[in-house]
Amino acid sequence: MARFSPILALAGTVLWLAGVAAGLLGHQALGVALRVIAISLFASAALCRPSLLVWTFLAMLGGVELGLDLPHFAAQTHFLGELFLRLIRMIVAPLIFATITTGIAGHSQLRNIGRVALKALIFFEVVTTLGLIIGALAMALSGAGWGIALPLAQDAPPAVQSMQTWQQVVVNLIPDNIAQAVAQNQILQVAIFSILFGAALALLPEQKRAPLVSVLQALADTMFQLTRFVMVLAPLAAGAALAYNVGSMGLVSLLPLVKLVLTYYTALAAFCLLVMLPILIAFRIPLRRFIAAVAEPAAIGFATTTSEAALPLAMERMEEFGVPRWIVAFVIPTGYSFNMTGSSVYLSMAAVFAAQAAGMHLSLSQYAAILATLMLASKGVAGVPRAVLVVLLATASAIHIPTTPILLILGIDALMDMGRTLMNVVGNCMASVIVARSEGTLSDLCEPLQP
Repeated sequence: MARFSPILALAGTVLWLAGVAAGLLGHQALGVALRVIAISLFASAALCRPSLLVWTFLAMLGGVELGLDLPHFAAQTHFLGELFLRLIRMIVAPLIFATITTGIAGHSQLRNIGRVALKALIFFEVVTTLGLIIGALAMALSGAGWGIALPLAQDAPPAVQSMQTWQQVVVNLIPDNIAQAVAQNQILQVAIFSILFGAALALLPEQKRAPLVSVLQALADTMFQLTRFVMVLAPLAAGAALAYNVGSMGLVSLLPLVKLVLTYYTALAAFCLLVMLPILIAFRIPLRRFIAAVAEPAAIGFATTTSEAALPLAMERMEEFGVPRWIVAFVIPTGYSFNMTGSSVYLSMAAVFAAQAAGMHLSLSQYAAILATLMLASKGVAGVPRAVLVVLLATASAIHIPTTPILLILGIDALMDMGRTLMNVVGNCMASVIVARSEGTLSDLCEPLQP
């Protein structure tokens, strides 16, 4: 039966696209019928080859259909996504604490932490800068902002927290109360505490250190097992998240900005081909296995629009890929706070789009000013709510771009946020693999990936 799975999936894809087109052309009954048949074919393909990725994809299609046909009911399914996120947040802090601490104290990696941190930050900085350049070029070539009708009301954008100074960023790295850091889900603060705790534990005599390391190792293994339990709900949460987004926004209302969304995802594809792929090849990373390893956490991040939801599974998959647990436990949580891999393409595109929508013809010096401002502003937003909006507004203010077009972008932000989150998840996983390869610790004989 498994050999029929690709055929069923292909037929389902064609029928689903035809159903969407029929619905947009006004043939609602035909559109619904075609999409329901398509989802049935996808379900048959999923039964032939069951996996978390396949079921997540199927649930996402079902969520889109639910949002299109029953928008009011779809809005009530949002609690399922919130439930899943709460379960994930319950796991993240103890998982990070146990894995980092055992990695340092149990495997004598204290001296390597500084070098690994520097390599991870360099990776994030390089790919972020290249992402900014690609996003600006993509929007300049597509011109998606020209001719956009701006809202008549000059409403102020939603209030957001002001940018942090670099001194505040440094101070906020250290938790003044570890229980409060866990409660507020301050991932980087938990990681910093775990590093300090692991370093202190590593300096104790072996007979005093061993019992606690054993307990923490058991805790780490238990949290990974709990992650597998929670991931059973991932497809349901992914479908509910998309049902809520489609049901609340609708597809017809998004048509005027389709060009912007298409340009964004084209730019992400270019970013993968021109930046990520060459880096993976240069470091001799097996591409097919890496794609298989990141597919499930990336799909969860795409559907739920939060990197946090994919963090525990991403850590588990990278360890199965062959990255040592202590590197996984340090690099991926660090990327959760510092990685702007996916957001960088979005930021430069959004800034240029706002300028185009306002009728501004940017010069080369203004493009350079946009990129420079984004490079600087994006370094101070770790832990700031709605960080992308903070950076975007700061950039618009610095180069005198009206903020009204930004309101248009916020209307479709959920669609592009899915791509941002997916790329951030992939970037975090990729950073851990690249760092492990540069350290000479990436295992070529790793465990088989679990379905």
